[in-house]
Amino acid sequence: MKKIINSLLITGLLLSVPVVSFADAAVGDTIVTLGQDLKPQDKEKVLNDLGASTDDQTVTVTNAEEYKYLGDFIPKAQIGSKSISSASITLEEKDSGIRVETNNIEWVTDEMYTNALMTAGIKDATIKITAPFKVSGTAALTGIMKAYEIQTDKKIPEEVKKAANEEMVQTAKLGDSVGPEKAAALMAKIKEGIAKEKPENKSDLRELIKRAADELGITLTDSELNSLVELFNKLKDMNIDWGQVKDQLSATKEKVTTFLQSEEGQSFLDKLKRFFISIIDFIKSLFS
Repeated sequence: MKKIINSLLITGLLLSVPVVSFADAAVGDTIVTLGQDLKPQDKEKVLNDLGASTDDQTVTVTNAEEYKYLGDFIPKAQIGSKSISSASITLEEKDSGIRVETNNIEWVTDEMYTNALMTAGIKDATIKITAPFKVSGTAALTGIMKAYEIQTDKKIPEEVKKAANEEMVQTAKLGDSVGPEKAAALMAKIKEGIAKEKPENKSDLRELIKRAADELGITLTDSELNSLVELFNKLKDMNIDWGQVKDQLSATKEKVTTFLQSEEGQSFLDKLKRFFISIIDFIKSLFS
């Protein structure tokens, strides 16, 4: 539950089998993506982790597909030679936002996936991402976008798919420098700014990004700032519905507020508070 809340909070401030069209997909429908190179026992494990049922449509993702969208942004060694990451995507009610849960994913956080998924035009869905052992998680986005296209019968432009993957990788790299939560928060804040201000050129984008970073207490290097300007300038010129991105951010924020005001949310916060108090008490005991 904590991972889900963290994801929502930060965002409020990512050879195929025969394809079946889901043009009439309904709320609650789930489709599962599986890495082609999963061993039988690993496949069973990830299906169990995802809570998949025998009725769920399954799509296979290949290593070649992962290279297609990631090869320009991360080293080949990091992508690897096998497709392992798997995921499920369940359609939710309109204006419910995106919720991401991960398991055995080390480098890409829930918040980073959420941001990239919004860029790709994915909306109102619960997405679970897993692997049979620890992986970076960069490959999962490819499968999720493929599944969403099949599920909704809506084509995501190739350049948008690549850009979403580039955004995810850039955010993860920035997270190594400023911290993953701050990096994801910055990306979300920049998107809100683009939706509101509609910057016309690189100069406008640069000022928007610098202002967003300052407001979050983030110090960007010249290289990091330039990379973000180039990325968002590329996104700005694509057919991305920034109004929808903003709506998804708002919907996700409302989910957080509703949860924190609920009995379950208050219980979660109370447990979190007691946890930190216990840590402080333990540290004090070391010096008494």
